[in-house]
Amino acid sequence: MKQTNTCQPATTILSLNIAPTQIIRGKNALAKSGEAIALLGNNPLIVGGDRSLNIIQPHLGPLLQNHHLKFTQANYGSDCSEASLANLRQIVTTQKADLIIGVGGGKALDTAKLLAHQSHLPIVTIPTSAGTCAAWTALSNIYSDQGAFLYDVSLAKCPDLLILDYSLIKTGPARILVAGIGDAIAKWYEASVSSGHSEQTMIVAAVQQARVLRDILFQKSTVALQEPGGETWQEVVDATVLLAGLIGGIGGAQCRTVAAHAVHNGLTHLSASHGTLHGEKVAYGILVQLRLEEMLQGNQLAMTARQQLLKFYDEIGLPKTLGDLGLGEISLSELWGAAEVACHSNSDIHRLPFRVIPEQLVAAMVSTTVPQEPEKQNLVSKPEMLDKRL
Repeated sequence: MKQTNTCQPATTILSLNIAPTQIIRGKNALAKSGEAIALLGNNPLIVGGDRSLNIIQPHLGPLLQNHHLKFTQANYGSDCSEASLANLRQIVTTQKADLIIGVGGGKALDTAKLLAHQSHLPIVTIPTSAGTCAAWTALSNIYSDQGAFLYDVSLAKCPDLLILDYSLIKTGPARILVAGIGDAIAKWYEASVSSGHSEQTMIVAAVQQARVLRDILFQKSTVALQEPGGETWQEVVDATVLLAGLIGGIGGAQCRTVAAHAVHNGLTHLSASHGTLHGEKVAYGILVQLRLEEMLQGNQLAMTARQQLLKFYDEIGLPKTLGDLGLGEISLSELWGAAEVACHSNSDIHRLPFRVIPEQLVAAMVSTTVPQEPEKQNLVSKPEMLDKRL
């Protein structure tokens, strides 16, 4: 008689897109990447914005020509939008492209990755800034033509090739790297609150790596910004582009975004916010998330963490308030509208372990710099009182 083991747990099949297939990094890494690019296609379409295309053309154009590749360039516009993607898909068809090369910042790379996904083509990402981990991830964010966040799309894979050329990254202003630090450090504050109690091996690994990422940025960011192109600067670039991406790959959506990114998404619906960078809005969103934990949970550890971040933000120049984001003059109705977007039923803010409504979020958004109460400051001097949040 055949016996069956009825005690075996059911197995859930998950697809993990952890990392790019190949990464080439270093000073002048692009110049050494021609063969790797040529292995992926013969007729690439280069997708980027005006600035990035102009910066990279003197380097990438001759490189592709030396490997006998016929290439076309296309400007994606200003946002990764459905209209932009439709236009680019037409160019892919017309030019018979067999490879997509994305160059630029987060929105350009998101556009290129999603275009490759929709066209079933290989994708190479070449970041020209360290403002996000978009060069790494199997994810693209979709915006309206007016720059408002709409939704994200999970992709079938991470890029086939990521080229991290420090010489290209250095061409960007320091403000972009500062924004990248803000975006990357959010990994800890979001992953720890959404997944810090998980016992799943990969999620535990992701949360712990998020802690490491935070510590690296606390320790090295100030020096890095003082020495652009130096060794410490390169380590911080690796942290914002590579390690941040790896954490999202290992932990998946559960470790990726919570309230900080939800606040970013809501703020993009305010036209006055479009002059600020993704990571700047996310950095402000971390303070909002910690404030929510203080207000709705009475979490004194979140209060201490917020005070620690405020000092760090002062050191490197990240925004702490709506005023710092250029939103000091917006109306209450506008702020309420952004909060409603952030609290939408499908929002990542609901990964918090408590319910948040727009009224509470607005209160947190206008009180990110509230001082720590004197009687609670002694928490810092009592290590036994501090948990994983610090």
